Amino acid sequence: MDAQDARLSSYDFQLPPEAIAQTPLEPRHRARMLCVEPQRGWQDRTVADWPELLQPGDLLVLNDTRVLKARLRARRASGGMAEVLVLEPHHSGCWACLVKPGRRIRTGDRLQLLGAGAAGLSPIDVEVAGNHPASGGRLLRFPCREPAAMEQLLNRYGEMPLPPYIRGGCGDGSRYQTTFARRPGAVAAPTAGLHLSVELRQQLEAAGILTAFVTLHVGLGTFRPLQQDDLRQVKLHQEQVEIGADTVRAVQRAQAAGGRVVAVGTTSCRAIEGVASQNGGQLVPYGGPVDLCMAPGYRLKVVEGLLTNFHLPRSSLLLLVSALIGRRRLLDLYHEALSSGYRFYSFGDAMWIPPEAVLPQVRPPGH
Repeated sequence: MDAQDARLSSYDFQLPPEAIAQTPLEPRHRARMLCVEPQRGWQDRTVADWPELLQPGDLLVLNDTRVLKARLRARRASGGMAEVLVLEPHHSGCWACLVKPGRRIRTGDRLQLLGAGAAGLSPIDVEVAGNHPASGGRLLRFPCREPAAMEQLLNRYGEMPLPPYIRGGCGDGSRYQTTFARRPGAVAAPTAGLHLSVELRQQLEAAGILTAFVTLHVGLGTFRPLQQDDLRQVKLHQEQVEIGADTVRAVQRAQAAGGRVVAVGTTSCRAIEGVASQNGGQLVPYGGPVDLCMAPGYRLKVVEGLLTNFHLPRSSLLLLVSALIGRRRLLDLYHEALSSGYRFYSFGDAMWIPPEAVLPQVRPPGH
């Protein structure tokens, strides 16, 4: 392992603004896919080609989280406007939120939620109950505590929390959800899964490719910028994960039959690996927090291949992909992708890392 692998500053690259995808392609599987080859080289394909690059019996692990309309507009008592991003429920009965302008919003203040362009909605008052040090945000007391009721409120008053680099919106927001989203709780999409259209999933099934689901509610642990240059000091914000017994059995059956376990997206990978890392390398049913930061030097426990998007410089997602194929090779491939016109970030193109392209010393034991 190169000493520079442990420095966040080594994971930087120049990205021209025009390379950032602003709109999704239709159909979803039309996106380009950079296929990493063993040792050296890559192929230019499309996501539609993926079924022929997999093997019958391979198991795709999908993150079935659903993105909440978690961005809210509010008016402060002074008359000024504020923005709220709802993150997660808090044990106090409040909700952890990021707020703008943060310095002007203090404990005891009241905010008046405004409907996001919807007519006939009465404003709702919420109280700023305290600070939330883990996120640097605030605890807000909403008139509902249960996630189901909160989702109803957000559906009425909120907006889809698109990343700031997407400037044009995405219509009704359905294109910022996967076709298999079913568990509400995320504030950002698991973007590799956005490529899987209903048609492509049917083709995968017909080709004998299996699927299983995990839930990782995408939050600060995924999108918050890293601060420490020394990666040995990095600790991600916890995100909630659920892995059921049916998924554990599906992984065990696939492995016993010689199938490969493939994570669709970094969040699926981190969910599986995070739970396995907490249990001596074994995947078990689990519901709770995960804060695993994968970087070069990490050895996989379960996951053998990865479908992913192209990620931000100096991000935990870039570290994770580097753990599979090495930092230098990944940055070289990113340079090739930029030179070849690949589209980056949430609505961008895909990268396929098959098991045979993963560094031998990183592959799960026995696989």
